[in-house]
Amino acid sequence: PFQSNENISFGFALVKEEINEALLKNDRPAAAAKINDLMMKEKNIRLNIAITGESGSGKSTFVNALRGLCDDEEEGAAPTGVTETTMEVTEYPHPKYPNVTLWDLPGIGTTKFPADEYLKLVGFEKFDFFIVISDTRFRENDVKLAQEVQKMKKKFYFVRSKIDNDIYAERRKRDFSADEALTKIRDNCVNGLQTQGIESPQVFLVSSFELHLYDFPLLHKTLDRNLPAHKRDKRLFVSSVKRRWRYSKNTICADIMNAVTKTSMIACEAKCEQTKSQS
Repeated sequence: PFQSNENISFGFALVKEEINEALLKNDRPAAAAKINDLMMKEKNIRLNIAITGESGSGKSTFVNALRGLCDDEEEGAAPTGVTETTMEVTEYPHPKYPNVTLWDLPGIGTTKFPADEYLKLVGFEKFDFFIVISDTRFRENDVKLAQEVQKMKKKFYFVRSKIDNDIYAERRKRDFSADEALTKIRDNCVNGLQTQGIESPQVFLVSSFELHLYDFPLLHKTLDRNLPAHKRDKRLFVSSVKRRWRYSKNTICADIMNAVTKTSMIACEAKCEQTKSQS
């Protein structure tokens, strides 16, 4: 189901051989068909967004909230619960962008998905964009996920979930201030990411049940603004692939013409020598 940049690049390498072979055989229709096939694939480029984090952090509930589903019993909703419910990588359509897929990943650090094997088990490198969910203080697994995304030179949002629970707990304090509590939580997340070398982290404090409060509206606006840009980046990647096709095609055609010219010259010289010897 994935169509990551890596898959596109791998497909490019395979088709390149076929195009080169067709051009060497002077089979222009076959070469044109292969190039046309690549252009058709460009129109169907998909953007794969991974929702990841520790088990119980509210990933599936967040996926449902992002899709406008208030109850996990609604048709097509991600199952949620107090125990681990996401046991395999599961895809869900984005409600606004048909070519964008949300992937609910199993939690990192469970017996089935231990932290040291997690990246390989879920195919972490295949995704294009990441949303890392945490429902508590910044922890080791959050660091691992954020660093891996940065290592792949991809982008992510850090979402601090269940923020309504934190605010409810803070209300019991005599000097309670919602703004101060939110600032404290946000600073903890930002500082934790920056300490680990994450530059300019984008942090959102959300409640998947109170979508009108906190940063959920801002998260929606940011996604609406950034998703088309991420998809455009993938289109630019394919455009660079096509430029490489054209360069390869022109180079091969030039090589063929040079070879033909050299062969003709050699044949002509041989003919002249033969004529001289006969005279």
